[in-house]
Amino acid sequence: MKINNSHHFFLLAGFGTISCLTNPTDGFSSSVSAGASSSRVRPAWTSERRRRVGTTTRTATALRDSAENDPIDNTQRLETLAKIANEALSSHGTEIFKPFHARVAVIPPSNDDDDDDYDVPRQFRRLGLIASEPVSKADQTIAAIPFYDSDGSGLALAPHLATKVVYKDVLPEGYDGWTGDIGLLAMLLLNEMARLHVDAATGDASPKGVSDLPRRKPPVQSLMNAYVAALPSHREMSELHPLLWNEEEQEILQSSSTKKIYRLLDDVDDDAAWLEETLWNADRRTFPETVSLRIRSPDGTDDDDDDDWIEERPCFSPEGFRYAVALVRSRSFFVDGSLRLLPFLDFANHGDFDSYEISGGGIGTLWGSAKGAFLKSGKALNVGEEVEISYGPKGPAEYLLDHGFVPGMCRHSRRGGSAITAELTFEVDDGDRFRDDKLDVLEYETYDLAPMDPSQSFDVVGGVGSTGAPDPAMIQFLRLVKLGGRDAFLLESIFRKEVWGFMSEPVSEENERDVVMGVIDACEKALEDMEGEDVSDGNLSQNAKLCAMVRESERQALERTLIYMKQESEALDLKEYYQERRLKSLGLDSEWSREDDDVGWGGTRVPGGADYDW
Repeated sequence: MKINNSHHFFLLAGFGTISCLTNPTDGFSSSVSAGASSSRVRPAWTSERRRRVGTTTRTATALRDSAENDPIDNTQRLETLAKIANEALSSHGTEIFKPFHARVAVIPPSNDDDDDDYDVPRQFRRLGLIASEPVSKADQTIAAIPFYDSDGSGLALAPHLATKVVYKDVLPEGYDGWTGDIGLLAMLLLNEMARLHVDAATGDASPKGVSDLPRRKPPVQSLMNAYVAALPSHREMSELHPLLWNEEEQEILQSSSTKKIYRLLDDVDDDAAWLEETLWNADRRTFPETVSLRIRSPDGTDDDDDDDWIEERPCFSPEGFRYAVALVRSRSFFVDGSLRLLPFLDFANHGDFDSYEISGGGIGTLWGSAKGAFLKSGKALNVGEEVEISYGPKGPAEYLLDHGFVPGMCRHSRRGGSAITAELTFEVDDGDRFRDDKLDVLEYETYDLAPMDPSQSFDVVGGVGSTGAPDPAMIQFLRLVKLGGRDAFLLESIFRKEVWGFMSEPVSEENERDVVMGVIDACEKALEDMEGEDVSDGNLSQNAKLCAMVRESERQALERTLIYMKQESEALDLKEYYQERRLKSLGLDSEWSREDDDVGWGGTRVPGGADYDW
């Protein structure tokens, strides 16, 4: 899951990455107290917060301006970065990977015919993985990487390494940002970049950040250095990822989708502001706003300036944090119960067909078996053919917000798409007289391992084969949200253990009507809020076309759901409701007649029918 290598970024595909390759040294000092309070109050979310003056910092502007003078062109830069990665894999890959039957390569532009629906330019090149050995069949392991979760001595990065290892003496105990695990991984990634800082004047190593953590063996650290060297630069991500688009393009996306980018941006900026005020500003020697990184090709020479250059990146700053969050969103995988960064495996590009998601499992090592992640091929491959994986079952907006592109399976076109979704959000009203009872049900009586929040978001589905039928879980939640009036008796304590199960079926015609109308109103409101030009408009910018693709796909999902729910509203009298089901379970559902006067007392004993001899 990443930005850096996908040639499927059919609108934004790759500007070359510029990164670094140096050897970090030990050394860390910090004046930040670990006892700082982590409690924060979340500001109210409004569109105006995104339009405020000064959102883009001077540092970010300077970085974008300086990026125009990149020392080598796009293709040569990508080839250099591929060489750096492959040299590290050849020299040290066996130290960590079990196995790694692939190489990093420059992937030419795709000739996906489906792009013709939108007249999308595909002139860019990207990095990807190609098979280094023949793959005889599908489901064959191409690469595997162990986690080393206890101390982070391997390559894989997990959120707990931020709070338990790298920043354990810096972050306050119990730190929990709005960006969650993504934010913690972003902080780990910033630290890896800072460890590779060089003096801009001399090019000599001058590590920053928590420069001695995590502790790794030199071969493993060399692999990490090479991985960081192949990450996309800030300039590239500014073109590729919505989090770093300009404000005008972000505003277009905000009005194009039911998944709101402004909410995501507020989470990122709120965390960055807290970290800057509480931690980074207190020790700028350790946590610099920018770092300088040196790139040198493995086959370059000291006198070869074309294969050796220094790049400045934002680091421990709001812009740097947003940059790192964009990298993590585009590259992370959820494996073995945790979100993770899996260096080198994440070079694999997305493929809609004949591809598998990264999976977890046991990996045999010299010391036994360890947990790790596997990259498996979805089909047989010859040497030199591209290795593709699936980035998972997501909708168009999720792919754009995570990876910066919209794959064919998520696009509404004349051929149809199989993963066209939109998002609807519902919540228990603050003014609901039964709110406390409903919150109690959601917290304690729904799912043992995952209590439900009073606000829930659900996908509605369009595309090929979709009937527009909503997620049963959404209807179940809405029945509880709308429960009231004569149905409120179900919230009594006697039913508390059963009420969530009752919501899986229609409660009453009145309740069901409220549920159906709630979905209809939400669909109509979402469609009304969507603004923008048609994707076929030749005057749209590349990013605006991406937004238009999301908008058209979500409209199709919402319209199909709207049609289905309107049909449901006309068939409410045909459904079986709680009282009918209850009577049936007690055997009291048949109609009464005079023939039923004989209630069946039996052949010999009826009231008053005893014949006693007194």
